[in-house]
Amino acid sequence: MKILIKSLLLSLVTTLTFGQNDLINDALLPLDESDRAAATVLAFNEAGNTYTAKRGTNNYVCLADDPKKDGFSVACYHKELDAFMARGRELKLEGKGFKEIFDTRENEVKAGTLFMPDKASTLYILSGKTKEDANLRWVVYIPFATSESTGLPLKPLVPGGPWIMDPGTHRAHIMITPPSN
Repeated sequence: MKILIKSLLLSLVTTLTFGQNDLINDALLPLDESDRAAATVLAFNEAGNTYTAKRGTNNYVCLADDPKKDGFSVACYHKELDAFMARGRELKLEGKGFKEIFDTRENEVKAGTLFMPDKASTLYILSGKTKEDANLRWVVYIPFATSESTGLPLKPLVPGGPWIMDPGTHRAHIMITPPSN
């Protein structure tokens, strides 16, 4: 009986470990291979909160696919964006919508109660209906930048070309989305 219980426990631990490894490996996909081993990975628990699935040592934090959402979406960002990203997740869990989250973070950044880097910081997003058809896009946050201050257009001039989104706000960012195949 003891052998059977030990065998079942070992099987369960092995299954959970492989599932966790897949979750971690998927979360790291947006990063260059050379950055993956040292990145931190956050995953979602049943309540929708994040937990640290893998502690890293470099400048990247990666967010695993949320199993409660349709499709596939993983993201990695510079660790200086962590407070901003965590605050967005927190407000979303409170049931806030996009506009309320945007306005709350805007006010908190302006008040100095929410840290937002004063230099460019990048977010990498790999998303699609499935992992196999996912596309990568880049978001380079440049808080309070405008089209005038950067020379970037307000929409892409060519497919896949960079443009500035949310200009003049805490969430101003350069969008780079490669054209779909």
